[in-house]
This record gives sequence, structure tokens and C-alpha cells, in this order.
Amino acid sequence: MSRQRKTHIYGPVPSRRLGLSLGVDLVPYKTCSYDCIYCQLGATTTKTIELKNYVPTEEVLADVTEWLTQDGEADYITMSGSGEPTLHSGLARIITRIKELTDIPVAVITNGSLLWLDSVAEACALVDLVVPSLDAGCAEIFAQVNRPHANISFALMLKGLQTFRKRYEGAIWLEVMLVGGVNDSPEQIAAMADLVETIRPERIQVNTVVRPPTEKYAECIAPERLQQLAAMLDGEVIAPFDASHTHEDKASQTGSILELLKRRPCTVLDIASGLGIHENEVVKQLNNMLEEGTVVAERRGENVLYRVMG
Repeated sequence: MSRQRKTHIYGPVPSRRLGLSLGVDLVPYKTCSYDCIYCQLGATTTKTIELKNYVPTEEVLADVTEWLTQDGEADYITMSGSGEPTLHSGLARIITRIKELTDIPVAVITNGSLLWLDSVAEACALVDLVVPSLDAGCAEIFAQVNRPHANISFALMLKGLQTFRKRYEGAIWLEVMLVGGVNDSPEQIAAMADLVETIRPERIQVNTVVRPPTEKYAECIAPERLQQLAAMLDGEVIAPFDASHTHEDKASQTGSILELLKRRPCTVLDIASGLGIHENEVVKQLNNMLEEGTVVAERRGENVLYRVMG
């Protein structure tokens, strides 16, 4: 018997930024142009800037089409997932076809590192919302925080963001990830504030480390100070997702947890914060899944992570 192929969509899952979001995963796990110290998915295994058909374009479109024919509902269909989505060479076709199939807004969540490439900028210009990142105000901190591919300089990344703003008529929500003791100094915040003015995003969303990062020294910033830093950037702190906007029945919660664990191993806190489910309910669901053999638990350092069996 042939094994059923892995789907390229997940959710819809609650997002702190986008409400209920159907994720479209376009690259293999941890295939990225960066190796950020704060990444919740772990270290990048394939650091690249090569654009190619990492997962079959037609399979992706078939998955989205099937979901839509089953009356799928979401606030956004989001190109995101477990790597950098703009590495997929079929991004423009995927976005174009999805927009032909549905009126649900399409978003791209990207690290913004490849917008200097014409094909990437052209594809991203097709969507309703682009959410790129800016985590540094200078080349030294850029290298320290994002650890980019050798062919991506700070100047090149920044020029890509600035040029894209000039050609793109949709909304840009710029995410700034602040890491305690690394890029949160007054000098860095001031430098980033100057750069933000050249990008002119509609919104500036400030975040900090809330899930176990790739590097243990990537520290969270306390809420009160994070609010102060966000104000200096004329931005907003990304608020936790409203749990009232989630699936209420147990079956849907179980399905959402499994879909999340298919993408990456998670702790109880990861699942609770990511899906807007109370930690106690997550524990109950995981215990049932452990008994059924659906998931397994593994200790990694101080954390217990759960993953799908198999």
C-alpha cells in the first residue's frame, strides 16, 4: 500500500497577527536564507538563496482547492510554514491561482531577505498583505541576530525592502523581533527607527522571544520594557491571540494540535500560545494522544516536546 503524501497546508490555526490563518508550507523544514538566533523551529538545516520548486506547485494548489471545496473558511491564506516561503520558484503561480479561486485575502510572511530579487518582489506584489522582518539597525547586529546566507548583505536586504515598498500598493506590516541584550539597545532602536521611515510600513509589530529559541542566550524582554521600545519605534506589541476566536469542540482542537505538531515538535506552552487553548486543556488532549500512540514525548534539555508518531 502506498503511503499517503504529506499535505502542504495546515490549519486554519489562530495567529496573533492574522486571526484564523490557513498556512501554506512551500519549503522543507528549516530551509531558509537566515539562521536566526531566536527561531522557535531550531537551527536552519539548509541555508540557501536558491529558488526552486521545493514542493510540487500543483500539489500545493490541489490541497488549497480541496480545502476550499470543503467550504474552508479563514481570515487569511498565508504563505509561511517551516522555512522561507519566497524560496519557492512557483510562488507567483501559487498566489495567482489562489486569488482566482477565492476572495480570502492572501498574505506572505517572510524574513524579507530576498525582496531584492525581481521574481520574488513580483510574486509578493500579488498578495494583499506582506509581513517582512527587520531585526537590526546595522550590519553587525544583522549578522549576529539573523546569521544570513553569505550572499545576503545588510545593505542588499535593506535595499530590497525599500525598493519593494515603492512598487507595492498593498499593506506592509513590518515585524521587529527584539532579543534582550542583543538588538534592544537605545542605539539600535534609534537606528531601526530611522530605517523604518524609509520602508514606510502601514504597521510596525514588535515582538520578543516567547518560545524556546535556537540559541539559549536569545532572551525575552519584559512586557513593560517591550511596550516602551515599541513606542520608540512607533509600533505595537503583538498581543496574544484571543482564545474566544478558536475552535470550541474537542475534535477540532485535537485536529489543530496534530496539524501544528506535524509542522514541528512543540511544548505544551508552544501549543497553548499558538492555538489559543488553555494549557490544562492542551495537557488533557496530549495525554489522550499519548495513550492512543498518536504522539510521543521527548525531553530536550529542560523542555518536553511532543511530536507526531512516525
